[in-house]
Amino acid sequence: MSTQSLDSLQQLSVNIRKWILNCTHRAGSGHPTSSLSAVELMVALMFDGNFRYELLDPKHCNNDRLIFSKGHASPLFYSLWCAAGVLDEDDLMTYRKFDGILEGHPTSRFPYTEAATGSLGQGLSVGVGMAMNAKYLDELPYRTFVLIGDSEMAEGSQWEAIEIASHYKLNNLVGILDVNRLGQRGPTMLGYDLKTYEKRLEAFGWNTIVVPEGHNLRQISDAYREAATYEDAPTMIIAKTIKGKGVPFLENEKGWHGKALDDEQLQEAISQLPRVNDDLRGEVRKPQAASFPILDNGASGEFNYQPGEKEATRTAYGNAITRLGDKHSQMVVLDGEVSNSTRAEYFRNKYPERYFEMFIAEQNMVGTALGMALRGKIPFVSTFAAFFTRAFDQIRMARYSDPNIKFVGSHAGVEIGEDGPSQMGLEDLAMFRSIMGCTVLYPSDAVSTERLVEEMALMNGMAYLRTTRGKLPTLYNSDDTFCIGGSHVLRQSDRDTITLIGAGITLHECLKAHEALKEKGIVSRVVDLYSINPLDMVTLRKAALDTHRLVVVEDHFAAGGIGEAVAAALADQMTPIQSLCVRIRPRSGETEELLDLEGISAKKIEEAVLRTELAASPS
Repeated sequence: MSTQSLDSLQQLSVNIRKWILNCTHRAGSGHPTSSLSAVELMVALMFDGNFRYELLDPKHCNNDRLIFSKGHASPLFYSLWCAAGVLDEDDLMTYRKFDGILEGHPTSRFPYTEAATGSLGQGLSVGVGMAMNAKYLDELPYRTFVLIGDSEMAEGSQWEAIEIASHYKLNNLVGILDVNRLGQRGPTMLGYDLKTYEKRLEAFGWNTIVVPEGHNLRQISDAYREAATYEDAPTMIIAKTIKGKGVPFLENEKGWHGKALDDEQLQEAISQLPRVNDDLRGEVRKPQAASFPILDNGASGEFNYQPGEKEATRTAYGNAITRLGDKHSQMVVLDGEVSNSTRAEYFRNKYPERYFEMFIAEQNMVGTALGMALRGKIPFVSTFAAFFTRAFDQIRMARYSDPNIKFVGSHAGVEIGEDGPSQMGLEDLAMFRSIMGCTVLYPSDAVSTERLVEEMALMNGMAYLRTTRGKLPTLYNSDDTFCIGGSHVLRQSDRDTITLIGAGITLHECLKAHEALKEKGIVSRVVDLYSINPLDMVTLRKAALDTHRLVVVEDHFAAGGIGEAVAAALADQMTPIQSLCVRIRPRSGETEELLDLEGISAKKIEEAVLRTELAASPS
């Protein structure tokens, strides 16, 4: 670094500090002190030759990636792009405004945002996914940098990401730990104990570089250059910084987190900054010329299940992703060490280079999948349905990055039997239904599973598929079609007086109940509601108009389940809707016993219908 270059970078740092203070003042909110602590860390990265980026093409395949895991430092993030010349000062003054794209925490609405952040402890996992993509999938030389706040190091998801990055030897991943000592309400767990951070990270297999003066541009830039020489593991730069750096009355002081300055305080703060060239901007190196690898898409292949033949929908899922692997060359599969249960192992056996074992660390698995999705892959992410609840924060945050991720939860409901409630996914439909725009699918046999996996692979966006553990009879022919937002009516006549709505195992129970009721003179319609979100409103409304009552049967808790979805969709209809679902604390037992306990077996459906028919009949 030359003296002239060092002077320019120092002036640029001052300008960025001004912008941080001004834009948060204009907004009346934000996190200026958290942004000020990392100014030199980011200036040395972006503008001293350590970062390569095509400014006119944020999606360039070989751009280095920069993720602000400490998303509340967004004033710094946006100011960096102003310094790079893609924003101007007037743009910065729209920070946090309703009609602007510079949100309080970065989202995909700003095109230079790699991933939406702000819920702490998630950015490193996303960086892991991008680094894995570069090293193992696209085989490109770009590097991924993640700015991490020291408060985030208390999050378990951070250590999930740290251990998996070491396992996959991601030498193209660099974490930048901004150790400014102060969190929201006071000191962090370790304060300025850089040695403990260093020991912990080294114990997890990372290279570490300690920067004792985290505002010394020369030390920081040297650290980036050293990190680029390592070939065996990821690197964490551990930098001691000062929260509020550059403004004496803010420096290392509690009580300023998340507070913008008032008029008088702003004037005082600006007056304490050196006078520099306000028009100075930084230069960003361009990446090496590269292009995405050209991958040929093959045929999808065929499948053959015979009507009546029993197969678990989880097995059909494994068959489907393996069959579709050639057709969708960007498909990758991640699993949480249960691939022999979810059947993701079928894909692993055929496409080991596109399968990633993520072990029992569901939060990091989802974050890693997001990183891969944002680099153009189609991740299918599988585990037991119950275990996705651990990663709900990652799932909900992923939505604000507009990703193309497919989630698959197996072992859903009391149907799994003897394993008991710890393994029973009974909240998963509610969870994924609550994600705006997330498609939710629940097939009932092998054919519908295969076809719905095809639809998931073709669609763009987030989707969830629920599979079951036990083998279920095949209901459909291989040429039957399934679409997102559709359903199938399996039993129907002009004399139907009640509609039974099921999905998964409860559809089979509804079919059995249909036969039993028919023997008693009650003719029912049976609907396979395989698309939970979006719903087939045409079929549901017709059933509501044609029959006297709807009975929704599901292996899921009432809250957020299929019954509530149908009731909300038909709120303007007069037809009564009865919900049969899991309402009693589940326990270990055989599937039939548990379905009976919860009132969702064929026998209990029949009894419920008979009771309502009796109550409705004239005395």
